[in-house]
Amino acid sequence: MTTRSQRKGKVAPTAGKQAYGRRASDREPERQLTQRHTTKHRDGSELVIITGMSGSGKASALKAFEDLGYYCVDNLPVELIPRFAELALQSGEIPRTALVVDVREGSQLEKLPAILKSVKRMIPTRVIYLEASDPVLLRRFSETRRPHPLGTRTTVRASLTTERRHLRAIRAIADLVIDTSKFNVHELRSHLTDRFQHASAGSQQRILVSCVSFGFKHGVPDDADLMFDVRFLPNPHFVPEFRPLTGRHPRVAKYIRSFPQTKEFISRISELLVYLLPHYIREGKSYLTISFGCTGGQHRSVMIAEDVGKQLRRAGYKVKVVHRDSPR
Repeated sequence: MTTRSQRKGKVAPTAGKQAYGRRASDREPERQLTQRHTTKHRDGSELVIITGMSGSGKASALKAFEDLGYYCVDNLPVELIPRFAELALQSGEIPRTALVVDVREGSQLEKLPAILKSVKRMIPTRVIYLEASDPVLLRRFSETRRPHPLGTRTTVRASLTTERRHLRAIRAIADLVIDTSKFNVHELRSHLTDRFQHASAGSQQRILVSCVSFGFKHGVPDDADLMFDVRFLPNPHFVPEFRPLTGRHPRVAKYIRSFPQTKEFISRISELLVYLLPHYIREGKSYLTISFGCTGGQHRSVMIAEDVGKQLRRAGYKVKVVHRDSPR
């Protein structure tokens, strides 16, 4: 193990069988084992298990950990994980390691929860479970034209249903569940980097906030965590010169800001969100989608989403602004 390049489980199988299947009489007393590994814990040893749905971004996640300096292995057989953890502890060169384990393991995947219990007694271990909605996963499989790991005898949709069932027990014990439906590749890697980099980064960087504008006449977004109706503000649509423009245009934005209720709303909502976000972070939330709706999603909601996003950025949060129904 001299490099951090991703590998297809290149750890000696015989060593793994000796570690996982040896007799109790051959093992160290549990108390001695615990004492030995407690010392290693202080040195910053860590094992990250990345698992989850096919197409959810596990390869991108592993690449992010590799860039952070983790020793990374893709598709390591689950029975070799205890032996791998022991080797990582004994080596002074690879204190932080990351593995991908997923449905490619077949029936052996059922052993993972029990194996994790023993591994966590050896080394600090975190399980990251990546998932995404079926429509997003179907689109990703269609774009990449890759078959689902469960085979081509059934449709991708049916394979996803089977895979979710197989992974249900593992998802239940995950330390961190990330729905990547809202992330592109770069956002996912950035999110993991912010969360796991060993630096003096504040907790505010551990959440991605999406400010989304939409029009009620086009339907309410189904992924909103918080939703605000801004139709109480005067509508620029009824000003002929503003009708073809959007809330991002300086003149339209200035018009909407000219009303005192606009400034007060932005101030109050921004203060509320700055208060709420640390509590969401404390509860383990990785991202928050805040939706602002007006009639058509072109003027008021666009301007409000932009301004609230700016306020949250000034408060130190990572924010992306999305205009679902605004013309480009």
